[in-house]
Amino acid sequence: ILLENHVKITQKEIDAWGNDYEKTKNGSLDFLLVDSNNKPICVLEAKKESLHPIVAKEQARKYAKMVDAQYVILSNGIVHYFWDITKGNPKPIFKFPSANEIGAIKEWNPDRKALANEPITKDYIVTIQMPDYSERPEWQGSIEASKDFIWANGLRFLRYYQINAIQSLQKAVAEGKDRFLFEMATGTGKTLTSAAVIRLFLRTENARRVLFLVDRLELEDQAWKAFTNNLKPDYTTYIFKEHKSDWRKADIVVTTIQSLMFNNKYRDDFTPTDFDLIVSDESHRSISGNARAVFEYFHGYKLGLTATPKDYLKNADIENVRENDPREIERRMLRDTYSTFG
Repeated sequence: ILLENHVKITQKEIDAWGNDYEKTKNGSLDFLLVDSNNKPICVLEAKKESLHPIVAKEQARKYAKMVDAQYVILSNGIVHYFWDITKGNPKPIFKFPSANEIGAIKEWNPDRKALANEPITKDYIVTIQMPDYSERPEWQGSIEASKDFIWANGLRFLRYYQINAIQSLQKAVAEGKDRFLFEMATGTGKTLTSAAVIRLFLRTENARRVLFLVDRLELEDQAWKAFTNNLKPDYTTYIFKEHKSDWRKADIVVTTIQSLMFNNKYRDDFTPTDFDLIVSDESHRSISGNARAVFEYFHGYKLGLTATPKDYLKNADIENVRENDPREIERRMLRDTYSTFG
């Protein structure tokens, strides 16, 4: 397996482990990535194409702990996973990270506890739109009694099921997870719920910048309007195509996934560590085909939004599928909404 040329790699074998994992009890490292001080930082565990790389998870964890490396890359040459063994689970990646990117990931240390404990109330968005709304004479003490006031000012209160969804995400974060899926029917307020999640991540400093992916131009404009109306002045939202030279000034960047796919623009204009939260609208489409490369390129938390998730593993006889075509189960996993988001 070849890594990018600028990554410093040494193949370091530990004598006590033997020379070949398949023939000895303990095994040996495939590759070890070291930092500028020659200290181990990442173990690469390579498996043959017929095996899913996740099967080597515990084996690689053992190696990483023995050499005191925080990160693991699992790969079978087709599918790759990146894993911080101190938290969460292995995450699919499109390409191997560079040493500088791993360094940036290591330096970024979000506070999961702060995110998990943030109170989410029905006025979580309204307190940005109009911080003193409850002190206004037009406010009658309740949502029901103040409908005209709410409508006139475009105030967006969260519904109970939206609060439940966000609290479920908080619970998942507390458990060390970093991928989430909201399955919400059309018209139930996915964008508003997303705005609340984005505020949650930015406010608790679990994200420095957010990428919101859509798959149609009209959705791009709708998302920009919604986030501007709901999160301004606390947070700034840019549409990428209108701010190609200064998008880094924004807290939230909205773009179509097609825009980033064109000529592989996402690789040229962004690094994998530019966004700490990636929200994928209509996520059942953004994880299939070439679009998946964009989605997996970034290392941050991943939130999928969809009304129609795809379950490509349902009722699949995995062993029989593998027997007929060793790679078919991997292809299904890559297209499966539930598998992608854990």
